[in-house]
Amino acid sequence: MALTTDVKAELVSIRNAPPSVRVAEVTTILRFAGGLHSIAGRVAVEAEVDAETLARRVARDLAEIYGVRPEIAQVKSSTAQTGGAAESPRWAVRVIAAGETLARQTGLLDPRRRPVRGLPNRLTTGSREELAGIWRGAFLAAGSLSEPGRSAVLEVACPSSEAAMALVGAAHRLGIASKAREVRGMPRVVVREGEAIRGILAVMGAQRTAAAWEEMRQRREVRAGVNRLVNFDDANLRRSAQAAVAACARVERALEILGDEVPDHLRLAGRLRLEHREASLDELGHHAEPPLTKDAVAGRIRRLLAMADKRAQQEGIPGTEAAVPAGLDG
Repeated sequence: MALTTDVKAELVSIRNAPPSVRVAEVTTILRFAGGLHSIAGRVAVEAEVDAETLARRVARDLAEIYGVRPEIAQVKSSTAQTGGAAESPRWAVRVIAAGETLARQTGLLDPRRRPVRGLPNRLTTGSREELAGIWRGAFLAAGSLSEPGRSAVLEVACPSSEAAMALVGAAHRLGIASKAREVRGMPRVVVREGEAIRGILAVMGAQRTAAAWEEMRQRREVRAGVNRLVNFDDANLRRSAQAAVAACARVERALEILGDEVPDHLRLAGRLRLEHREASLDELGHHAEPPLTKDAVAGRIRRLLAMADKRAQQEGIPGTEAAVPAGLDG
C-alpha cells in the first residue's frame, strides 16, 4: 500500500503536460474510476478516487480543458470491505449539468450516444506521450504496486475486458509486457517481470519511485542469492558430516569383524579415520607417518571395508553397512 501511495503521489504532482496528454490522462481516469451515469434522464460523468489531491487535479483539468464546473464530494468507498475495519475516505468528482456534452467531448459516448466499452480509439492510437498519459490515468484511478519479490506485480483494475485490452495494447506500443486476466469477475491488467515494472513506472513519470523500486529489487535479489549460497553451504556441510559419521561407523565395524587379522597398513588407515573423524581424506594423509596421498588413504579404507564385508558374509554375520545409523547413507 505504501508503494502504491508513493507512485500516485509522484504521478499526481506532474505538471505542464501537453494538452493532448492531459486529455488522455483525464479521460482514462473518468473511464477507470467511474464512468457515465443516468441522473433524472440526463447523462452524468463521475469519477471516484482515493485521494483529495487527485480529485482536485481531475476537477481542475476538466475545468481548464472543457470549461465545465465539476463538484467534489467526499463519499463512502463502494469497494470497502466489511468486518470492522475503518473505511478509507474517497472523493467523487461529478459533472451533471454538462455531463452529456463532456462525455461526447472526451469520447466516452460515441456519436449514437452509446457508452464506449473500452477507451476512445483516438487515445489508443495516439503518440507515445499520450499512451503514457493513458497508463498514468489508469494507475491513478485503479492501480496498485506490490513490493519486489517473487510475487511482485503492478496491477490495474479495469471497468471492462475491452478497457483491459486497450490498456494492454497501449503497454505493447510502449514496449512493456503486460497481460489481461480476470480475478473474481474483475478484469485486470498486470505487469509482473521486474524490468517491465520498473519500465512502466518510468514511462508513467514516476521516475523517483521507479529508481527506489529497482534498488529495493536488486537488494532483495542479492539477499536471496546470499541466502541460497548459505543454504547450499549448509547442505554440503550436513552431507559431509553425515558421510563422516557413516564412514567411521563402518570402519569401527570392520576392525571389530577382522580383529587381529587386519593387515597393519589397513589398520593404520582405519585408525586415522577414527582419530580424525571430521578430517578430509587429504588431511588424513598428512596425519600418516610417512604421509600418504588421499587416493592411498581412500584405497586402504576401501580395501579394509571390503575385506570385513567378505569375512562377515562367510561367517553369516552383519557387515559394515549394518553399523551405519538409520537415515545416513553408508
